[in-house]
Amino acid sequence: MQKPVGERRGTAAACHTAAFLRAIGVPELEPATSPFDPGYDPVTLEAHLAQSAHLMSTLKISMACWLIADESATRRKIAAARRHGVPTVTGGGPFEVAVAQRQLPAYLDLCADLGVTRVECGTGFAARQLNPDHVVGMALARGLEVQFELGEKFSGAFTGDTVDSLIEAGRAWLDAGARQLVLEARESAQGVGLFDGSGGLSRHLADRFVGAFGLEAVTFEAPTKPSQFALLDHFGPEVRLGNVRLEELLRVEIYRRGLHADAFAKPRLKLPCPGPDVPSPVAGG
Repeated sequence: MQKPVGERRGTAAACHTAAFLRAIGVPELEPATSPFDPGYDPVTLEAHLAQSAHLMSTLKISMACWLIADESATRRKIAAARRHGVPTVTGGGPFEVAVAQRQLPAYLDLCADLGVTRVECGTGFAARQLNPDHVVGMALARGLEVQFELGEKFSGAFTGDTVDSLIEAGRAWLDAGARQLVLEARESAQGVGLFDGSGGLSRHLADRFVGAFGLEAVTFEAPTKPSQFALLDHFGPEVRLGNVRLEELLRVEIYRRGLHADAFAKPRLKLPCPGPDVPSPVAGG
């Protein structure tokens, strides 16, 4: 009979990834990434949850895909996330369409019946002049949390004046009871929100949002590798990221923890140096 791997290698006890991560100084972090499901089948989503649920702050059931998918599949995905302890949130697009079509109560009823944890609200392309107290009150009455997306989808990159008005709006939504603010970056992180036409991050404008609300209350949409790495480089491992594709979640999280080659020497992400009492087997110590 074949022996267990650990025994075949002559080790006295089983080895585990968590113990190794502690040994090399990787910090234990609370989940801070909200990946999105762009319309995967339930089996694929369930597999990602089995692998990475412990790394997800929320799971966005994104865009309007879930509205036209077979409803049993949508309910299955939401239920799978619940079993893994991952809150679900719907994207802002269906909310805005519901407002524009004067069907917001029906939309909130549907989200509550499906078992969604939170709805994202916004004024990015269709909804205008929302009353935060009224909208949050409607959601809370149905057992739903609210997050609000700051920024429009088609108005380009933020300016200083834009940020002034968005901070004012963000305060109104938080005062009304919203749990989180989300900064728009769409799927490109290019020429939109905090990102210029070449995808560069406006660090000083990003700092203004964190200065106004703190890192805990703000999620930065980061749909691309450059946007993800730029935000982690600038703010460090505590920054909250959203719009990360499910298949990119593990890459984001190794970068967050200083395990990615490009993060290993970054000041805010690098691992602590071993103490002088830790021998170096490579150097013969």
